[in-house]
Amino acid sequence: MRKRIKPSFIGLLVWLVGAGHLTGCVSGQLGKNNSGEYRNGVVVSAKKEASVVGLDILKKGGNAIDAAVAVQFALAVVYPGAGNIGGGGFMVYRSADGRSNTLDFREQAAAGSSRDMYLDAAGNPVVDKSLYGSLAAGVPGSVAGMVAAHEKYGHLKWEVLLNPAIRLAEDGFKISAAQAHELNELKARFVSLNPRGTALLKAKGDWVEGDVLVQEQLANTLRQIRDKGAAGFYEGAVADSLVAEMQRSGGIITKADLKNYKAVWRTPILGNYKAYKIITMPPPSSGGIALLQLLKSVEPFPLKRWGFNRDSTVQVMVEAERRVYADRAEYMGDPDFVKIPEKSLLAGAYIKSRMHSLDWNKATPSSALRAGDLTAAEHEETTHFSIVDRYGNAVSLTTTLNGSYGAAMVVSGAGFLLNNEMDDFSVKPGAPNMYGLVGGEANSIAPGKRMLSSMTPTIIEKEGKLFMIVGTPGGSTIITSVFQTILNVLEFNQKMQTAVAAKKFHHQWLPDVVYVEDGALDSTTAVQLKKKGYVIEVRGPIGRVDAILKTKWGYYQYGADPRGDDAAAAW
Repeated sequence: MRKRIKPSFIGLLVWLVGAGHLTGCVSGQLGKNNSGEYRNGVVVSAKKEASVVGLDILKKGGNAIDAAVAVQFALAVVYPGAGNIGGGGFMVYRSADGRSNTLDFREQAAAGSSRDMYLDAAGNPVVDKSLYGSLAAGVPGSVAGMVAAHEKYGHLKWEVLLNPAIRLAEDGFKISAAQAHELNELKARFVSLNPRGTALLKAKGDWVEGDVLVQEQLANTLRQIRDKGAAGFYEGAVADSLVAEMQRSGGIITKADLKNYKAVWRTPILGNYKAYKIITMPPPSSGGIALLQLLKSVEPFPLKRWGFNRDSTVQVMVEAERRVYADRAEYMGDPDFVKIPEKSLLAGAYIKSRMHSLDWNKATPSSALRAGDLTAAEHEETTHFSIVDRYGNAVSLTTTLNGSYGAAMVVSGAGFLLNNEMDDFSVKPGAPNMYGLVGGEANSIAPGKRMLSSMTPTIIEKEGKLFMIVGTPGGSTIITSVFQTILNVLEFNQKMQTAVAAKKFHHQWLPDVVYVEDGALDSTTAVQLKKKGYVIEVRGPIGRVDAILKTKWGYYQYGADPRGDDAAAAW
């Protein structure tokens, strides 16, 4: 029997009294205080349309899981660059009474996959084979994940959660300037990989901001999922279309692969940073273990006294990141295929020993650093959303197609994009993927295996109560973006929006470069670090964090990342 989270009588009264409808970032007044904080529920996602869908579900009496399902499907329509039904992801859930769970709906390698499938005759990676077209796709997990989440914790009827996405697909929505630019940039690739056409190609001319994108085939697919649940995607007409696409274009996903796919409930990774409890995602996400390693690595140091993005703060954080990413490359993979030394990686003595080699006078060369002795890729076009309902149930969910618009191939007749997650495997152990991440044998390709991820959906407690919901897209920068955002609040006392918007930096062991957003470091700090041997390179935006913070007064602050079209809906 499905466990349903019942609305309380008081909560129901609050809903019945109601709040005004949302606009942009918006809110009704009931439950809002003078500081712009909210009492009854918050949804923060990559698109305003999806956040509004989520809040409407909360106002109808739905809980955080109901809203998460509705937002996931809405993002598949209004944020095709990363929102999806043809990809996969991870969810961290914490109920109002403090119970937690994590859901793995990561894609899997098809049964026809093989260890060297993307290598040429000389044994070298053929990059485009794991990036574009149907051969780059893993078996999608998003639909199975949403069905599993709803069956275990949902309250409203399934069809209520799908209808908003169906309306957005059939009626269309106005694309943003950023989306118009992306679609125009990818036009040639869409044309070459989609000979039967796609709604993502404009009939005449280029896309411009405000154009309405209608996706009739996708609407029909969503109706199948609404009416038949998981079978509406993994069997029947939609599955037929996906397999036919594979046969036309050289892919290997079969009907058996689709029918055999299952989302998996996994035990959360739990840890502490000072007075805070961290609830985060276990493998095949590397994010949870890596995040706790990072937090424990810097915990002994006086970051608050040193200050936000000062030279000592940056140095100790970078050196922690260098060591943690070296461990990631060696030890992380799918726990159903390889044994991951979780306890050893998170042991206090081990983490202390790794930081013992830190030299305050100079950078530790990555060439001299490997994974620790434990004797005891994805792309930046992922998306994340955070939700809390009026009962206090919380969801942190990160989902992806991997690259921007995934494999750039739309399933003809079904209207959804395929992922290119196969590139997140170690196509050749020791060789970097498209983000420069190096992987080892633990993340090599095997049939039915789930590729390693950096996704780091996380929930934090303080004194046994909900404190923060956080996560971000950003490929290899996901872990460090979540790490920095948490420290911005816990150590530097920033409000949620300030912490999310703050300029970030990133190091991932290899390449041995500290990537920084323009303005992240002042000139004095940059000079001091360069004198110690750090190579600093300015790059574009790092992460797109969407987060929620609960104040000591019981209100919620949100942070919607200004690096994208992200928006919150709250009441």
